[in-house]
Amino acid sequence: MSKKELTIKDLISSANTFCAQETKYKNKELFGITDGKAVGTYIEHKFKKFLNNSFELDNGNSARGVDLPTPEINTDIKVTSIKQPQSSSPFKDAKQKIYGLGYNLLVFVYEKNDNQENETAILDFKSCSFISKERTADYTTTFRLIEMVNDGANIEDIIAYLNDKNIPADDITLNQIAEQIIKNPPKQGYLTISNALQWRLQYGRVVALSEKVKGITKIVDKVNI
Repeated sequence: MSKKELTIKDLISSANTFCAQETKYKNKELFGITDGKAVGTYIEHKFKKFLNNSFELDNGNSARGVDLPTPEINTDIKVTSIKQPQSSSPFKDAKQKIYGLGYNLLVFVYEKNDNQENETAILDFKSCSFISKERTADYTTTFRLIEMVNDGANIEDIIAYLNDKNIPADDITLNQIAEQIIKNPPKQGYLTISNALQWRLQYGRVVALSEKVKGITKIVDKVNI
């Protein structure tokens, strides 16, 4: 039987099923593992394998930066602990903080519990969200820029704000970004993005989000119950 092409709808429903399944699974491989990166890689591979059972996948590779790179899906998978829901992402250019990363995110947030008696670990998925690429910019930066454009800010005002926020770009690039912001104001982002050699993405705002936002699908939400 040939596998069907994966759609975003399939991806979301598969993530829901996977979280329900994993939350019950007694996991010997992860017992005693405290390295979040190791847990994340394990779950990411397991989820891709889960998808692969039913769907045709272009699995991508880390050099390309996105786990599910087909144009229709264009989604990176992130797995992080509820203790500090964050991960890193390749830095392409400064505009990502303002206009988004350029790809969607599927974010799994778990709480890990080790059972000493039978030496197994259970990952209880507290939150799972699909974040469309247009919502992957920095919350505070986009909020303020939208406000400034609405208040009639000019290019110099915008450049001054971008400098204050240490947007990592030279003067020429900042000027180009400021012109773009005035012509095409960004959409409200919902991540917290810290400058580094790689972007540091924090998901606390999405995890805690209780209102409906177009472009963010809360697949599993045990945090706001």
